[in-house]
Amino acid sequence: MLVAGAAFAQPVSVVDDRGKKIALAAPAQRVVALAPSLAELAFAAGAGGRLVGVARFSDYPPAARKIPQVGDAARVDFERVAALKPDLILAWKSGNSAADVGRLEGLGYPAFVSEPARLADIPRLLNAIGALAGTSPAAGKAASEFEREIHALRGRYASAGKVRVFYLIWHRPLLTVNGAHMISDVIALCGGENVFADVAQLTPNVALEAVIAAKPEVVLGGGSAGGEQEFAARWRETAVEPLRGLPAFHINPDHIQRQTPRIVEGARAVCSALDEVRRNRK
Repeated sequence: MLVAGAAFAQPVSVVDDRGKKIALAAPAQRVVALAPSLAELAFAAGAGGRLVGVARFSDYPPAARKIPQVGDAARVDFERVAALKPDLILAWKSGNSAADVGRLEGLGYPAFVSEPARLADIPRLLNAIGALAGTSPAAGKAASEFEREIHALRGRYASAGKVRVFYLIWHRPLLTVNGAHMISDVIALCGGENVFADVAQLTPNVALEAVIAAKPEVVLGGGSAGGEQEFAARWRETAVEPLRGLPAFHINPDHIQRQTPRIVEGARAVCSALDEVRRNRK
């Protein structure tokens, strides 16, 4: 993604996930992030001090909570964005309205639009944000550390026995992920097989009958309003005989449903859960 980058006050240019070249006369000093994950990525890339506006629910790191909010995926507060005078917008392709992003660009704000789908996209985006904000050394360090940790997990589980996984992102209705989602990449990293990998929709609504037919060995996810204990009990005590007693492990949604470096923590939790399933096989 990185096309050119230079020292502070020199022009920088990157290509975003729309294939659009984003060129700045100098690294951005005032950045608005339109998704919580993008605010977190900016901090990880050493550009947290450049953030002047963030989306609703931007709560990590704690410093993000103190930054003025400019709306959410459903609605951008254009007046507030204009008052903040940003020289760069960070947007999420599938999370933010293309019309909203287009309107911001029409108002003269350069917009870098990302669509992370695989684990390899995290270091790529860290480096791109670092280039745009003039924080490449910090971004490069964070990217390298992420790559090292993922590489270690990949090596550890390269020959692990396969486990059939149903990943639940919400329980009413049952929402899961297909093979194009980063969560599915995490499952594969740990030696798991996403039982709904071949479904066309990125986050499909699935029927209980489809879950039964898929024959998962374990349920993973954070899709429960009641937390960890309620999540496990739902499957242990279900009245649906074929699924009763199915092992279920709660995964902190912030550690796996946000495409940020913290997904390493989510990956460790997924790998640990699949290890337990393997140990308990008869």
